[in-house]
Amino acid sequence: MKFGAAQSGAAKSDTATPAQTDRGSPVGRRVVLGLLAAGVAGVLGGNEIQNGLARVLGPLGNHDPTGLVGLIPVGNTFRFYSVTRGAPRRDASNYQLTLTGLVDKPRSFTLDDLRSMPQTTLVRDFQCVTGWRVPEVRWSGVRLADILDAVAPRTTATAVRFTSFDGTYTESLTLEQARRDDVLVALEMIDGPVTHDHGGPVRLYVAPMYGYKSLKWLDGIELTSEVVPGYWEERGYWIDAWVGESNGRDDDPT
Repeated sequence: MKFGAAQSGAAKSDTATPAQTDRGSPVGRRVVLGLLAAGVAGVLGGNEIQNGLARVLGPLGNHDPTGLVGLIPVGNTFRFYSVTRGAPRRDASNYQLTLTGLVDKPRSFTLDDLRSMPQTTLVRDFQCVTGWRVPEVRWSGVRLADILDAVAPRTTATAVRFTSFDGTYTESLTLEQARRDDVLVALEMIDGPVTHDHGGPVRLYVAPMYGYKSLKWLDGIELTSEVVPGYWEERGYWIDAWVGESNGRDDDPT
């Protein structure tokens, strides 16, 4: 698997399957590259240009049907790129995180259930595989290991598969990776609850790996007998996305 193919994967134009149509379809390479160029101009041009981009794109970032604005870190914040036209909105009244697969005690957690569990806070950089980084982001949530313990994984389980309620994104970790202390089911980031645009109300945060492993809009965790490649891995990205190792370029920020 070549990382060069992985880097271009985020910009490929893909066709939505019928099941994905109501949530939107992936967008084209030229549009992505154009927005990337604008973002680079902001970085190279300094705060004045970058703040200008924030003023222009900021309102669109909250309502952008393509999610493309999320590709560009503007102003003093960062956004997330989405290949879909968004996800349904979930809150405490209708959110559930369902754990299934090779477990003895399958169950679902409401948002209140997750909030009532012991919380862990990390302050770590968020590193995008394309090269940009947001330093010292505050993340809080439940250690994934604690959630896994609650459902009693079977001895045949060696990996964990994650699904998103946007209907498109998936991700995977080995069970050993999932049990790290710096892997969270995140309920808060920066200075408050994880917003819808940032993948809330609940998202995955895998501190030592590139951002595409930190699945947005998390609603499903399945214990499996082997690693199942996620959305980006199927398009050429590395499965083991350790910062500083996968693209051979970035330093490990942890």
